Amino acid sequence: MKKTRVCNEDLKRERSKCSFDPEELTNLLDGGPDKTEERRERQRFFLSDPYLKDELPPEYMSHKEKYENAVKKACYLFRRVRESQDGGGGMESFRQVLGGMLGSAILKDGNPFALHYVMFIPTLMGQGTIDQQAYWIERAWKLDMIGTYAQTELGHGTFIRGLETTAHYDPKTKEFVLNSPTLTSYKWWPGGLGQTANYAVVVAQLHTQGKCHGIHPFIVQLRDEKTHKPLPGIKIGEIGTKLGMNATNNGYLGFDMVRIPRENMLMKNAQVLEDGTYTKSKSDKLTYGTMVFVRVVLVQDMAGYLSKAVTIATRYSAVRRQSEMKPGEPEPQIIDYRTQQYKLFPNIAACFAMKFSALWLWDMYNNVTSELEAGDTERLPELHAISCCLKAVSTADAASGVETCRLACGGHGYMTCSNLPATYGLVTAACTYEGENTVLLLQTARFLMKAWQQAVTGQQMTPTVSYLQTESLYKQTQKWEASLSGIVRAYKEVAAGKIKSAAESLERRTRGGYSPEDAWNMTSIELAQCAEAHCRAFIVEKFVDTLPTLNISDPLRAVLTHLCELYAVFWLLQRSGDFLRYSCVTARDMDSIQLWLETLLIQIRPNAVGIVDGFDICDEILSSPLGAWDGQVYERLFEEAAKSPLNKEPVNISFKKYMKPFFKSKL
Repeated sequence: MKKTRVCNEDLKRERSKCSFDPEELTNLLDGGPDKTEERRERQRFFLSDPYLKDELPPEYMSHKEKYENAVKKACYLFRRVRESQDGGGGMESFRQVLGGMLGSAILKDGNPFALHYVMFIPTLMGQGTIDQQAYWIERAWKLDMIGTYAQTELGHGTFIRGLETTAHYDPKTKEFVLNSPTLTSYKWWPGGLGQTANYAVVVAQLHTQGKCHGIHPFIVQLRDEKTHKPLPGIKIGEIGTKLGMNATNNGYLGFDMVRIPRENMLMKNAQVLEDGTYTKSKSDKLTYGTMVFVRVVLVQDMAGYLSKAVTIATRYSAVRRQSEMKPGEPEPQIIDYRTQQYKLFPNIAACFAMKFSALWLWDMYNNVTSELEAGDTERLPELHAISCCLKAVSTADAASGVETCRLACGGHGYMTCSNLPATYGLVTAACTYEGENTVLLLQTARFLMKAWQQAVTGQQMTPTVSYLQTESLYKQTQKWEASLSGIVRAYKEVAAGKIKSAAESLERRTRGGYSPEDAWNMTSIELAQCAEAHCRAFIVEKFVDTLPTLNISDPLRAVLTHLCELYAVFWLLQRSGDFLRYSCVTARDMDSIQLWLETLLIQIRPNAVGIVDGFDICDEILSSPLGAWDGQVYERLFEEAAKSPLNKEPVNISFKKYMKPFFKSKL
């Protein structure tokens, strides 16, 4: 079928109704017109390269073919990064093609080199001494080696203190002996570990002078640099297919008394001297650095993936016409159904909520990292707590949002070529890796329980929890105010109330004779929920606080204000029981709040396509016939169907081999 570039009339009409300039929104999200042009030029540079295009869509490849194709493209891709005008080996240019939308457009089912840049190199930078950095990072940047980060084991994931891999120091040879004492101690999940990486940062229990000193990172060579064969004592392989990210090449790794030099322990924070003497780190929290960095990046990426899904679903909803709203009238665009708007518009709003929270988190991460370099660890617990809950909430919201967008596209959204299943595979994986979400919420809850004790004893509070000292939050003396400031207050009332309730439940059980551990487990549902409430209040407040700081036109400000209100009102109604219990919102207010939500859907409706156009996601990155700029959904679906190998011949060989004899058998 001949490819057309004539824009669908419904999409044209949607764009003509837009009250603001989508390019202004694009510039805002990029950080300025110059940044927009840099991004577009980067995308043109990579996406126009025929070597990075797939003749056969990856979904028609075998698992082995997917991996081999990904390695081929990854090798070429990073060579091109160095050649690109903005490359020069800088981390930012690598970041653009490793994560987020550009990277997932080039390597649709995962990147086998990802952990080399996202975790291996950052760990060397954060945990290595100056001498170790000088040697290892230079080799890593030159790609003289490919590394991964081997922490999670078959039997232990988020609970890293429970890891079983051991590293015993031998002072006679000045070596560490790494061993996997059980099947459950095998490393399991690291990206690139299966067949790609030849080195790894391995997290193991350090033993020296007859004492275990807990987990520490070690650089371990896994494969011969010339032959790529596993070294003696290294048991290594790939773990198999998954829901998504099947080219990431996740692997397993076991050790059978593997010896490495003493210098291969990353010793920026803790050291083992030649005689085996252990020198403790100034703070055991300094080892959190790599995990916190990845969680910060994840929040940014979730906003990107969700924006891709809502762009596909919103454009499709403007093109698709279905049923009769009124007898005898033409079929309406499905975006005119209020239920469709309810599926799409809160998820569009969530993209901005995540984006603004991610920017705040990125700034805090950089500030705290600078303070850590100076030996100041005071703000690290707060960074750890807020990064944990933001990672948990943003990944859960993104996974739910992408699935809602898929459902909003009906049967066509179920097709692999819609790119919604693959996008869902990417975001739902993030709910588990770098800390399973429930565990991370409970990590935040520990911080909140300490913060609660600080609040009730009048101690100084860190910024993200200082609202706990606002005594009026618990008295509910104020009436509900239907404004952004009123909403922020209500969210803080809910968070404070749930934190207070969880703390009181914990204390009551402890006083009743339960051990602190049992009391914690018995209260863990409340604890996880109070952490989510704290995070949701943080996200809403950051969205509200960001709006006045933006240098934008009045029409765009009005649109972003509507989206901010929608995000806040949507989640208020989703958690209405909490707001009725803990905030100044009453049952009598609920009807007006529901009407507020429906009014916002009506206000956002004319600008919906303009907003997703403002995300400026090109067709090559969307990679979806449902969401292309021209809106020619049905023509593009037929083009995708033509790519199926089963359509290359009119009669498949299975007819002659199986079906014809079966039909003639006259059962």
